[in-house]
Amino acid sequence: MNPATLATRHAQALMGALGRLARAPLATILTLLVIALALALPAALGLLVTNAEVATGGFSQAVDMSVYLKSGETVQQAQRLAHRVRTMPGIANVTVISAAQGLRDFRKYSGFGAALDALTSNPLPNVLRIVPRAEASSAADLDRLRRDIGAWPEVQVVQLDAQWVLRFNAMLGVLRRLVLTAAVLFGAGVLAVIGNTIRLEILNRHAEIEVTKLVGGSNAFVRRPFLYTGMLYGLGGALLAWMILEAVVIGLTGPVARLAQLYGSAFVPAGLAARQCGVLFGGAVVLGWLGAWISAYHHLRRIEPRA
Repeated sequence: MNPATLATRHAQALMGALGRLARAPLATILTLLVIALALALPAALGLLVTNAEVATGGFSQAVDMSVYLKSGETVQQAQRLAHRVRTMPGIANVTVISAAQGLRDFRKYSGFGAALDALTSNPLPNVLRIVPRAEASSAADLDRLRRDIGAWPEVQVVQLDAQWVLRFNAMLGVLRRLVLTAAVLFGAGVLAVIGNTIRLEILNRHAEIEVTKLVGGSNAFVRRPFLYTGMLYGLGGALLAWMILEAVVIGLTGPVARLAQLYGSAFVPAGLAARQCGVLFGGAVVLGWLGAWISAYHHLRRIEPRA
């Protein structure tokens, strides 16, 4: 079969599938709505995780470590230790906070300036503020870094300010796993819905399929319009799911923006990005094709022309 003829047959199958869907608008809309809801729920969870990461800035600089040196260590020694820390793997930034600077900051922000004037010496130590790289910010990496630096003789105390960040990242990890689980479960639901819909259509067209096979139509030829029907169901369901998600985002934009302003943030929730839309539409079309193929392959073999 030449390519032009094959393309013509595929176009005819596609137009025939569109025509059959258009002739039963209520049934088509109800099926698309069920598919759209099944697709929208895991997509909404994924969108929630994405917006949470954007709202928090990914906490790229939120994990830090404060290294308090012993009282006898000078600023020059603190600078040398800072240089030593910078050569260690997984370190993004090291800042030296001198005892004098620490006292000035404490005097400025604590409100105890008059009481500090009575001190004859500075009781604060020199401090190193260490910010690890994002890829080296796991709980195990941070604990290993804390133990390594805490073993230095110049160090008095190492304070790790990361527990809340680690908890939040752990919650995001749980949500990501939940998104994957929901996508698998609802994807199976989409397969079942489309497969059952195609099964009913095959039963309704039983006599037509018998005649087609009687005049020499192969299973592949008979199956082709059903595959396009499944793909159209997937595509239409994805489009409706995208519209639902966009409507939800638009409805939440005002309240979320007002809440963010109370925390001094200009965050505005975003809808699906281009890559996420590609996954949604591509996955829906594949699920539609697969569900239709499984159902058609299983049921068309049982229909043979009667003598």
